[in-house]
Amino acid sequence: MKKMNICLFVALALALVASGPVFSADPPIKVGVVLPLTGEQAKFGEIEKNSFLMCLEEVNKAGGIKGRPIELIIEDDTGKPDVGRSAVEKLISRDNVVMVTGGYSSSVTYAVCAVAQQRKVPFLVTTGSADDITEKGWDYVFRINPPVSEYPKALETFLKEVAKPQTVVILHENTLFGQSGSKEFVKLCEAMGVKVLMKEGYEHGAIDFKPLLVKAKAAKPDFVYMISYIMDAALLMRQSKELDFNPKMFVGGAAGFTLPEFVKNAAEAAQYVFSADLWTPNVPYKGAREYFDNYVKKFGQPTEYHGAEAYASLQVVADVLKRAKDTTPAAIREALLTTDMMTVFGPVKFVSYGKKKQQNSLPTYLVQWQKGVLETVWPKDLATKPYVFPVPEWTKR
Repeated sequence: MKKMNICLFVALALALVASGPVFSADPPIKVGVVLPLTGEQAKFGEIEKNSFLMCLEEVNKAGGIKGRPIELIIEDDTGKPDVGRSAVEKLISRDNVVMVTGGYSSSVTYAVCAVAQQRKVPFLVTTGSADDITEKGWDYVFRINPPVSEYPKALETFLKEVAKPQTVVILHENTLFGQSGSKEFVKLCEAMGVKVLMKEGYEHGAIDFKPLLVKAKAAKPDFVYMISYIMDAALLMRQSKELDFNPKMFVGGAAGFTLPEFVKNAAEAAQYVFSADLWTPNVPYKGAREYFDNYVKKFGQPTEYHGAEAYASLQVVADVLKRAKDTTPAAIREALLTTDMMTVFGPVKFVSYGKKKQQNSLPTYLVQWQKGVLETVWPKDLATKPYVFPVPEWTKR
């Protein structure tokens, strides 16, 4: 009889595990997410949406928040600020979300921040990186992603210790992201004694960059720094190859230069292109490699920093909701203020420094495309391959 009781207990336990967690009768906790799921930035939105949903599945499988599952309501901002503004208004007014996360492009994120602040609903920014976003003194805006001015941290040490350039040309797309990043990169170059020969913006989505690249080639820079979304990034490199434009290195300012689609679209012209990067699968953070491997297993392609920061955003959301005394905006904001945790994207703690408020700060990395693989090349202790510098001329590859 005793043996039979034990068997029944084990069977019941296995059945409970197989059926997943048992939630309370209370409704799910609604969290809004704003992402570009259609339009030119859809590839970024896709990788972030996949990562949000991966983390959501794991959080709810582990029991959710105080007996309640999280429900994500994901809205498509189409990459347009006015659509993003309407999306967050809907999330707050109609869906009654307790907080909002996501935000890819800086222009859209800025618009969403203004609404969140006005409505006093906490907004955890996943990506939108223009420095201005955390320099407005907004109480309800927190950012997990570093500001764009900090993207080149690893590049800066590489330039000082290895490349030692004298001159640079800076090309950037003309939205808030490109304008903010290029402005800050000029300051960095001036501080390093690197002469900026040319700094010029362009309208994203152009089909002919050759006039711009001919002008850049004539300036004969030691290196070219580009802030671009994915299709522009690939086209800039293909047309640089066609023009036989040969600086010692091309460097992307993250964004379009790190997605798998960059190498698909740029093809051979991607070879040896450097980029600033915010995360690699080799970072020494608990769960980072596991997240990367699980993403590849689930979606059949690699993920990168945009996905990691989306996954980490929901890790932070779950942590905050567990610690908040209730789900009012004030309580969630208080919990965000005391966040101090490790995520797959790195440590997260919202601090104020310089003009910035409630901003997370992280180290960055320098990567290089080598034979179709995005290799980490700097800093040395995290390198997966030695860097190739100066890069060979196009005709000698």
